[in-house]
Amino acid sequence: MPIYSMTGFAQVQGWAALRGGEQLSYTLSLKSVNHRFLDLQFRLPAGLDALEMELRKVMKENLVRGHVDLSLALDRAAQPKSGYNHQLVSAYLAAFAALREEFRLAGEPDLNAALRLPGALQGDSRDSEDMAALAESVLQQTGPLIEQLKSMRAREGEALQAILLATLDRLAEATEAVAGLRPEIERRFQERLSQRLASAVGVEFNQQRVLEEVAVLVERSDISEELTRMAAHIGHFRELLEGGGEAGKKLDFLLQEMNREANTLLSKTGGVGGKGTLITELGLAMKAEIEKAREQVQNVE
Repeated sequence: MPIYSMTGFAQVQGWAALRGGEQLSYTLSLKSVNHRFLDLQFRLPAGLDALEMELRKVMKENLVRGHVDLSLALDRAAQPKSGYNHQLVSAYLAAFAALREEFRLAGEPDLNAALRLPGALQGDSRDSEDMAALAESVLQQTGPLIEQLKSMRAREGEALQAILLATLDRLAEATEAVAGLRPEIERRFQERLSQRLASAVGVEFNQQRVLEEVAVLVERSDISEELTRMAAHIGHFRELLEGGGEAGKKLDFLLQEMNREANTLLSKTGGVGGKGTLITELGLAMKAEIEKAREQVQNVE
């Protein structure tokens, strides 16, 4: 099963058979981008409230995450002719003239204001039978439309998977490189601590006690657990990518854990000097790769 991107676009053309043999052509479009949850938005002509409820149900059954916009555009040539409410506009103009005369005011009526009155503009709206025929046709096209969108999201998901796998390879290489430097860093850390303690307490000191204290400090600075957990996270990440499906939130959580391990690794190895600077460089490179991966994962369903 592939992973799916939340970015996609699909469009289908259709037509509905109306009364009297008339055909109403339309374009049904579906566009999606990334979002934490499934956010559905519809742009439908007036009179299709019941259709919106059906479309919402179908979308929830087929999509998991993403900001999804569905729009239905009717053929302009088939649009009903629009007109205006003669009685309402006439009453507005008459009221304007009466007020102007009564209060001896100057000015002319604003036609734009008149046409913005509720109910001023009106069209020869289609009857319920025509709207029902349109809704039925749209529902029939919804299935192919969603499949087209999912197909594009799957292709985008393949590209995301390739990018993330390459990132994992670089993270794994950096982790192995740090692991290779760990023994030498531990020896250097122990020598450095021994020298500082000896300098601080002078020649008369309990060497065994100092060595015990050094061992405790070295153990606290040990990065083996961070490296082990980082390798485990990388392996789990690969499994999720190969398993596919709804993996975006899990992948994002794993990257947060990886970033935490990289931060701990840097804090434990800072200031050691020598080849310790290489670990710092590798740790910063790991954080950069993790951040790149997080940007990509935000678009995984």
